[in-house]
Amino acid sequence: MSDQGYEMQYIKEAFDTNWIAPLGENVNGFERELAEKVGSKAAAALSSGTAAIHLALKAAEVEEGDIVFCPSLTFSATANPIIYQNAIPVFIDSDFETWNMCPKALEEAFEKYPEVKAVIVVHLYGLSADMDKIMKLCKKHNVVVIEDAAESLGGYYKGQHTGTFGDYGIFSFNGNKIITASAGGMLVSNNEEKIAKARFWATQSRDQARHYQHSELGFNYRMSNVVAGIGRGQLKVLNERVEKKKYIYNFYKKELSELEGVEFMPINEWDEPNYWLSSMTLTGKVRPIDIIEALEEDNIESRPVWKPMHLQPFFEKYDFVGEGISEKLFENGVCLPSDTKITDGELKRVVKIIKGVWIE
Repeated sequence: MSDQGYEMQYIKEAFDTNWIAPLGENVNGFERELAEKVGSKAAAALSSGTAAIHLALKAAEVEEGDIVFCPSLTFSATANPIIYQNAIPVFIDSDFETWNMCPKALEEAFEKYPEVKAVIVVHLYGLSADMDKIMKLCKKHNVVVIEDAAESLGGYYKGQHTGTFGDYGIFSFNGNKIITASAGGMLVSNNEEKIAKARFWATQSRDQARHYQHSELGFNYRMSNVVAGIGRGQLKVLNERVEKKKYIYNFYKKELSELEGVEFMPINEWDEPNYWLSSMTLTGKVRPIDIIEALEEDNIESRPVWKPMHLQPFFEKYDFVGEGISEKLFENGVCLPSDTKITDGELKRVVKIIKGVWIE
């Protein structure tokens, strides 16, 4: 059955039963199937990955004035929910070995802020952070760990799914992710009571009563039954998507690694990434903007690596711990076209244009 066939089966069921939103069997099924896929005891289907991070912070009892460690090299959706809780982000640097949170910088941050309430770890571009070192530090300091695995669904660290090492894990099904429901996110945890509470908050904190009663602040964060149906269909082809992403990465690496100053994102022996975005750094005369503009002339989109949070106008007032490696990755990094629908002919076209930049 085609991808669309899987999806339409569940969408039709939603319409046939008149369960469109916000709940229904697809929501229950998607929660169950995603939890089984990654090896978590429970999951809450939500409107976005951002909502999942927000509720994870709330479940971790992060409140006004609390400190939360967050990688600087990430998308703003990782950091924004810290502000939603009126908490204080402290941004942690990356390392060149993983492009993710640097354990050495994390240890330094713990020494500087021993009262930290939670640590958010990101698996950037589908690459796993070094979870053994990070979890050892977090357990030593008895701090809640939230894994932002929005970009790494289908990836593993030492044989275990990313997003399942900490107290909470989050996944995203936004339009650009490895599988997409057009929107939506998932919060997973082995703490079934906390997941039940997250579902309650996400459904406007409606109390069990005949009338509408609310004893806590609620949020409109639940996933619709239609979106969940799309997600269930997409989940069936996750493994195929990972294989295609890996193929794309290996194609680029084989064709471009010999160019002067090119180095691809690191794949460690303990890491089985999902290769969400094939990314590389440039340290020679050719700069990322040269590649971006050359591809743009042929109507092909590429983009810089995420701009670190501590360099963002909104977040620059918050502390940063590290040596500026995330900034170097941003200055030298470029993300190449990585959609799973890309053909060999299109890949060759991208490679030809990039190689042409070195000839000019």
